[in-house]
Amino acid sequence: MSEVSEIIRCTNFAAIKHKDQKRKDKEGTPYINHPIGVANILTQEAGISDVAVIQAALLHDTVEDTNTTFEEIQDHFGEEVTGIVREVTDDKNLPKLERKQKQIEHAPHASYKAKLVKLADKLYNLRDLNRCTPVGWSQERVTEYFEWAKRVVDGLKGTSPVMEDQLTQLFKERSIL
Repeated sequence: MSEVSEIIRCTNFAAIKHKDQKRKDKEGTPYINHPIGVANILTQEAGISDVAVIQAALLHDTVEDTNTTFEEIQDHFGEEVTGIVREVTDDKNLPKLERKQKQIEHAPHASYKAKLVKLADKLYNLRDLNRCTPVGWSQERVTEYFEWAKRVVDGLKGTSPVMEDQLTQLFKERSIL
């Protein structure tokens, strides 16, 4: 199967898994826009063409936010993609604050490919927060998210200068240094 075919097959899989989900913006944007946007940042801005990284970007929230299992990803997309997805997936059995702390602690030790996905994910989310405040979020909560994201991103330094520069600019605009 060609690389393009593999990416389209993966996009279709993610779209089916996220079909009933919406983003938290007031427009109720289809959730699938997020993983596609993360993959787009990787390919269009960071110049990443590694198929496993792009597939992992498309799948990065499936285990966390749908009924998808790691075994299912393994069966459909193989060991490498599953490994990257596993590295960027939070354990939803843990309390939220503990999950957030684990992301900060894990970031410096993640593989290069997982770091790429995590950087693009944070970049997408922060741009989205700049575009609009999620329904039910206060400005304080938005600021807290930016501050937490900065701590995660600090552990990913040296991975992608292009994405890191974009993130640094977003943090500067919010006076988060």
